[in-house]
Amino acid sequence: MRTISTYTLGCKVNQYDTEAMLEAFERAGYAPVDFGQPSDVCLVNTCTVTGTGDQKSLKTIRRVAREQPGCAIVVCGCLAQREAEQLLAMDGVRLVVGVQRRAEVVELLEQALLDGQPINAVAPLKGAGFENLFVSRHEGKTRATMKLQEGCDRYCAYCIIPTVRGPVRSMALKDVRAEAERLAAAGYRELVLTGIHLASYGRGTDDTLLDAIRAAHDVDGVARVRLGSLEPVVVTEAFARALSEMPGIMRQFHLSLQSGSATVLKRMRRRYTPEEYSKAVGTLRKYMPDCAVTTDVIAGFPGETEAEFEETVEFVRAVRLARIHVFPYSRRKGTVADAMPGHLPEAVKRARARKLIEVGNQLERDYVSSMLGTVQPVLFEQPAGEPGCGLAEGYTGQYIRVRAKADPGDILPVRLASLDGTLALGEVETDTGGRYQ
Repeated sequence: MRTISTYTLGCKVNQYDTEAMLEAFERAGYAPVDFGQPSDVCLVNTCTVTGTGDQKSLKTIRRVAREQPGCAIVVCGCLAQREAEQLLAMDGVRLVVGVQRRAEVVELLEQALLDGQPINAVAPLKGAGFENLFVSRHEGKTRATMKLQEGCDRYCAYCIIPTVRGPVRSMALKDVRAEAERLAAAGYRELVLTGIHLASYGRGTDDTLLDAIRAAHDVDGVARVRLGSLEPVVVTEAFARALSEMPGIMRQFHLSLQSGSATVLKRMRRRYTPEEYSKAVGTLRKYMPDCAVTTDVIAGFPGETEAEFEETVEFVRAVRLARIHVFPYSRRKGTVADAMPGHLPEAVKRARARKLIEVGNQLERDYVSSMLGTVQPVLFEQPAGEPGCGLAEGYTGQYIRVRAKADPGDILPVRLASLDGTLALGEVETDTGGRYQ
């Protein structure tokens, strides 16, 4: 039997796409094996959002070619869309797909192998429609990702993604329901709704993001729905109120920030101010007081002064974010920021990133500490501690990691008792009947 391994770099959207392509290979008779094990085919799903993503993608392809000279390498994803010819010239690469035609990946590879010639199947993105990819399971997990939306038209100054992911397009509402039903039938208790720019879901149609959220939320068997990254401008009073009225919506919201400085946000071409961001956070907390707001921040954008950087530090403290993902600015050819003056030395960007990471770690500890003593439903995902000890770890709706006596797959009410770093140690409450259905 032919075998296939996969390796995914980058975001949850890429993880979803990899799973869909893996399932297509399995339906064609390929057996999956772990990455690094000998395989007939290796699929590498690349990332190009930063220079580090490029380097890791290329390094992974070279590693497979070096360690498995006879393996047919399939390269897809954002770097593939951007640099198809370069990738096609690499040792072992038999197919480059990009971010379209992924549903055809098996047929395209087998055609390349039959012809004895590598194929560049990267398709133009102008006018592209939403590509439905079939995903029925996420191996070894109790949470499943659903990709509802593709593409972005924001063109932020630093970002290459609109160029490599193409225009905004959305999964049809009926397909959202159908995929949620498939995943619920497969036993997944929590669905994570994601996209390249999720807030754009439904643009050009009569459907809205709230319609898609409700479509997944209301499926029998779906206990929890978590949202991917959102723009703060989507958080209106009506939006927050509607989310608060859906009991299965998890109270963790990732609102993209990038900078807490108004002048830096303007240079980034972000479409909100710090004040508007703060208002969005306040609106979420008005309707869901214990919600966790998490974010992304870029350190060292071109021209960022020390004073502007300190504005960001003070802003994230003032807003009391629950977690921060920090990225040093990465220069991307073809973006507006690439041609801007004032690019900072790498050492300065790294130092600022380290400071923001320290601030973020403290904010996360403060948030988790504030939840001690409360009882939270926890979806347990994996065993923890010594074998046979009966402990498992999972997450609350606010995405606090919790360890308690439980079995993976359980959703149980847990009193958060103490902390080990940012891991909450808890005790299952038995007076509520124990198990959440």
